[in-house]
Amino acid sequence: MQIVNKQIQFEGVPAAVIAEKYGTPTYVYEEKRIRENFRRAVAAFTKHYPNFRMFYAIKCCNNLAVANILRQEGAGIDAASVNEILLAKAIGLGGEDVMFSGNFLSDDDIRQGLESGVIFNLDDASLLPRVLKFGKPELISFRINPGFGDSGIGEFVTNAGPKAKFGIHPEHVVAAYKAAKDAGIKRFGAHMMPGSCMTDPEYFARVTGMLMDIIGKTGRELGIEFEFVDLGGGLGIPYKEGDETLDIDKTAQRIAETFRTKVAEYGLKPPRLMMEPARYFVGDAGYIVGRVHAIKDSYQRIVGTDVGMNTLARPAMYGSYHHILVNGREDEARKPVGLCGQICENTDFWVKHRPLAEGIAVGDLVVVENAGAYGYTMSYQYNGRLRPAEVLVSEGKHYLVRERETFEDLVRNVHVPAHLAPKV
Repeated sequence: MQIVNKQIQFEGVPAAVIAEKYGTPTYVYEEKRIRENFRRAVAAFTKHYPNFRMFYAIKCCNNLAVANILRQEGAGIDAASVNEILLAKAIGLGGEDVMFSGNFLSDDDIRQGLESGVIFNLDDASLLPRVLKFGKPELISFRINPGFGDSGIGEFVTNAGPKAKFGIHPEHVVAAYKAAKDAGIKRFGAHMMPGSCMTDPEYFARVTGMLMDIIGKTGRELGIEFEFVDLGGGLGIPYKEGDETLDIDKTAQRIAETFRTKVAEYGLKPPRLMMEPARYFVGDAGYIVGRVHAIKDSYQRIVGTDVGMNTLARPAMYGSYHHILVNGREDEARKPVGLCGQICENTDFWVKHRPLAEGIAVGDLVVVENAGAYGYTMSYQYNGRLRPAEVLVSEGKHYLVRERETFEDLVRNVHVPAHLAPKV
């Protein structure tokens, strides 16, 4: 994103052009930035550990145009559900290019997951007997909770440690792999979810060491080798001014050093090292273009826009921060105001006191930064407000990659019994 002659642009495409062509609110993704982010991360890790593979957690931003960019760059797909396996299939990926990391799976999830032929990554040992009822996968991975986790966003998204719902307790890991080995499974992997939006390289080294201690002892005790170790995601981005930026090279270096040390300590055959970030690739490549529709002077000045909690759920869900710019006014003096969407919930009052351009007026365009991760995928239709359009920009061109919903989408799958239907 750039500001040229006071006008916000995305890869040379003005925000005003996006608003005029596609309406507001609209998600905008910068192709160049996504590719740069992915290449930077892969280059860092392969530099320090060449046997490395990057997957993309498609739950973060599931638009197939975005997913195809990452597929072109060499990413596999981490799928949290059967439908996300189908999304991977829609971009031409399957088999061991896809990791199925669902949790609390139904029998139907298990059956379809097995039929898909992807890597099965089980969230708990109790799932294994249910999997074996439907078939025996060639390769099994277990998600391990190493007993510690953290988040740069807040407790709600701490994905490891005693309060997290994910992964196998360290004391149950040996039994899980023993059961898989006894069932005749020959190939093994290991996985964890280390945290969310972390920017401290030493944090990643620490949790890597914790995981490797667990699987190192497991491999030695059971006489099994691990083909891969997936460290999950958690690579963070800065949201607020002054937030620390992740040193990706140092992070990769510290992970690789710890990984090699533990592999040697436990006498393991060196596994492939894998990760499955998403926010790091798409978070700062995504924006929302919205419009100011009303301004209220009450107990404070409140700017009402069409970017509500239905469009961007993160601030209402766990108090996340997103920087906001006002098109054409970023050189003006600032004045603290509130900002809200159009939803009939006070949690939609998602900016309570923030300095924005003093002259902000009805009709102005606002741009919300860092909206590429967990933005559109978490949007919903509350109050009859419909999901926005998605647009990809690339080298001065713009492409509609998801149409804005219409009223027909709101009622598409609704069926009213005849005795309840109005008489015309």
